[in-house]
Amino acid sequence: MNTIKNITLVQFRNYSSGSFAFAEPITCITGPNGSGKTNLLDAVYYLCYTKSYFSSYQQNSVQKGMDGFRVQGTFDHKGYDEIIACKWKQGKKELSADGTEYEKLTDHIGRYAAVMIAPDDMELINDGSELRRKWVDSILSQTDREYLERLMRYQRVLLQRNAWLKLHYLNPPSNSPELEYYNSQLVGDGTYIYQKRLEFIDKFIPLLREYYKQLSSDKEQIQVAYESNLTEKPLAQWLEQSFQNDLRVQRTMRGIHRDDWTFILNDISLKSFGSQGQKKSFLFAMKLAQYTYLNNVQGHKPILLLDDIFEKLDQNRMEALLRIIRGDGFGQVILTDTHAGRVVEAFGGREGIGFIEL
Repeated sequence: MNTIKNITLVQFRNYSSGSFAFAEPITCITGPNGSGKTNLLDAVYYLCYTKSYFSSYQQNSVQKGMDGFRVQGTFDHKGYDEIIACKWKQGKKELSADGTEYEKLTDHIGRYAAVMIAPDDMELINDGSELRRKWVDSILSQTDREYLERLMRYQRVLLQRNAWLKLHYLNPPSNSPELEYYNSQLVGDGTYIYQKRLEFIDKFIPLLREYYKQLSSDKEQIQVAYESNLTEKPLAQWLEQSFQNDLRVQRTMRGIHRDDWTFILNDISLKSFGSQGQKKSFLFAMKLAQYTYLNNVQGHKPILLLDDIFEKLDQNRMEALLRIIRGDGFGQVILTDTHAGRVVEAFGGREGIGFIEL
């Protein structure tokens, strides 16, 4: 099991500086709204993935008025301490392990894992397909280095093909080695990504169903439908047959970048017809299944980060969630709440719980 022992922040979000220790299996970060509870949770996530959970813009992680930040943490890595430090200044990011800088940031992905459950995560169910693709890609990129490399290349070549379409849409050449190269790259990488997404869903659904059953008293039948152009025909055929339409709209309309996943409850769309309670149960089941999937594949338990969940769950779901995360399948838990007393009551006492008061 990999755990984080302590963390130091400098000019990260609302922190000028601060050091915090995580000495117990469960750590609760308490304080009033606006005190920086979520930011401290996000700093732990940042050290695992070299990016914020809440914002894709690095500048948003910098304290207001400053030009950079530094986050450093000590992790227990397979029985020994390892110091991970990340510095971002004026657009440049540096990441090091025990003082040795990584040549590529992607080399760090998969070394430490964290799963965040936050209030805005309901967007995974309610919003468009891009968020769901990013979520699946983030899981597979941690467990399959080739997937991450192929995904990055696919996205880069997709931009190049779209630029070619914009350049030539009025007068396309009859023969283009450039276009042939883009197509062959998209086919090779896109087919690999499609196959890996298929395999993932096949392993993921049983985990999802088991956790949903525990969170919802086994009242509904759930399913996840993976929707991809490649289910109908190979990508090479799509690129050829859709070429004229791609030219007209000046972008590539078929491929794994259009994939989506539909969440189904009792044979109807959860997004369209599910209640708030059903969606919450499904979302929490998704995140717990993500946790277990990563544990199964990577061989170590991720850090579970829970942001303000007691405000969002009813009593029955909260009790069910607490039973799950205190079981043998889960490791270190770091959570936030405005009231320390509520956490003590929820866990039935202070044993095994550390508190950070902001």
